[in-house]
This record gives sequence, structure tokens and C-alpha cells, in this order.
Amino acid sequence: MLPRDEFVRLIGPVFEHSPWIAEQTWSKRPFVSLEAMHEALCETVRQAAEPHQLGLIQAHPDLVGRAALAGSLTPASNSEQANAGLNKLSEEEVATFQNFNRAYRERFGFPFVICARLNKKEAILNAFPIRLRHSHEEEIRAALEEIFKIAYLRLKDIVAE
Repeated sequence: MLPRDEFVRLIGPVFEHSPWIAEQTWSKRPFVSLEAMHEALCETVRQAAEPHQLGLIQAHPDLVGRAALAGSLTPASNSEQANAGLNKLSEEEVATFQNFNRAYRERFGFPFVICARLNKKEAILNAFPIRLRHSHEEEIRAALEEIFKIAYLRLKDIVAE
């Protein structure tokens, strides 16, 4: 079993800039499987107070946002956005993403989060108008579910290394 500091160092980045999730989940080990660890991590998020959940959502970058265009995403986010084809957009497509990002942030106060590794550019663009119709509470749940998908894929990457 990994000591706490090593667990947080290794598993912490699974949730974007939110090592508190790994820190709070460490005491729930041992985990019988990758899926059990993932579920324990997700349960930590589900049981967290809404400000912590919103902080987790806020930790994610906008898709095709300033950080992406400036090349300052985390390596995982950069790879995930590239996998979805978001690094090869026309100027018009970049503008479309930025307009959706702006509308979404104005409506919900946090960035649009979707598991880019499980979606391509067209699916992501199609999801914006659908999710913009959600209530604030529905969208928090939707964003967290997407974050859980991202975390699972990142965990699988760590185990595969």
C-alpha cells in the first residue's frame, strides 16, 4: 500500500488541480480494484460540500480557452483536448467554442466540462446547447459526471504506466 503522500502525488492529478480528493480518499483503502478506487474517489466528491464541488469544476480549463490557446494546459488536459481534435480548429470554430464558453460561464458561473477523450469536436459542440438548457443543479451534476469519466480514464492511464 502506498503511503499517504505517495498516494496523493500519484492519484491527486486524476482530478484537475484537486489533490484534496485523493487526500480524503486515502483512508478508505485498500481498494479491491481500480473501479473500487474510482468509486471511492467519486464518493468523496459526491459527499463534499457544494463549494468544494464547484471548486473542482472551476479547476477545469475552458475547451479551446485561453489556457489551451496559450499552451498552458496540464499535460493530461492538453492530450485530452487534442484527442478530441480541438487543437486543429479553424478560426471560425475557435470563435464558436469561445462564444459557447462565454454563454455557458455567464449562465452557470463555471467552465463547461465534458470528457473530451470520449467525444469529438462535433459531439462537444452539439452538447453545448443541450446543457445550456439545464438548471444550475442539473448542470453541476452533469459536470461532475463528466469529471468522473475523465478521472476514470486518467486512473486507467496511471495503472497502465
